[in-house]
Amino acid sequence: MSNGRVTKMNVRSALMNVMFKAADKAAKSLVRDFGEVENLQVSRKGPGDFVSNADMNAQKIIREELSKARPEFGFLMEEQDNEADTSGKAERWIVDPLDGTTNFLHGVGHWAISIAAERNGEVIAGLVYDPIKNESFWAEKGTGAYTQRKRLRVSGRRDLAECLIGTGAPFKGVMHERPHFVRELSAVMPQVAGIRRMGAAALDLAYVAAGRFDGFWETGLKPWDCAAGLLLVKEAGGFVAPITPKQDPMQSGSLIVSNIEIHEELTKLIRG
Repeated sequence: MSNGRVTKMNVRSALMNVMFKAADKAAKSLVRDFGEVENLQVSRKGPGDFVSNADMNAQKIIREELSKARPEFGFLMEEQDNEADTSGKAERWIVDPLDGTTNFLHGVGHWAISIAAERNGEVIAGLVYDPIKNESFWAEKGTGAYTQRKRLRVSGRRDLAECLIGTGAPFKGVMHERPHFVRELSAVMPQVAGIRRMGAAALDLAYVAAGRFDGFWETGLKPWDCAAGLLLVKEAGGFVAPITPKQDPMQSGSLIVSNIEIHEELTKLIRG
């Protein structure tokens, strides 16, 4: 991201430039820590859910950078810190400093920084940055979605049998919150070319926007997991729906995204 390839995009706003700068600075810290992953001090946040020094350091960097550029914005962030709660402001940042923490801590190079800007309850800009692959996926409301110099579009596949679908599987400590996953998996798996559980929802959503995945579904996400990614999908021409009808996908954390061609069929399988 820091190689200048993306910064030449003339459609990027000042707001997006602020987000890129914060993500780039935090990424440098995360990449250094990733290289020393065996030496990280790790504490348990809950069963199967870890938080590392790297995570907290990245959040601190992002908060500082965004606060300097937009002091009027509040924050909704994944990790608890000692800062005052500003999540109720009309303008706020929604941040996951390290999406894919378990991958990170196991030395798996598939994780990302996710930053979204929200105004009056509507996400207006989103950035998902993968430092290991040096890929940035970004979108602003009404201007499309991009990676590097390329405009993103969801795939055009119509036949589920040819589609690659992403998901997020429950793990120890949250199994009781997602009792329907096995049924959903059993319904979808025989109908598609493959299912992938990559372990970083922000990147899963970015991959749908980029046409790499044809669809994705998951339950139990938080706003910081999906705020930026959902905007990417929408701006790339994709379709977003809740698993339970009439819920808000981002607020409920249970969502189905895909291209429009397979959406009805995929949704029917997942809802049962």
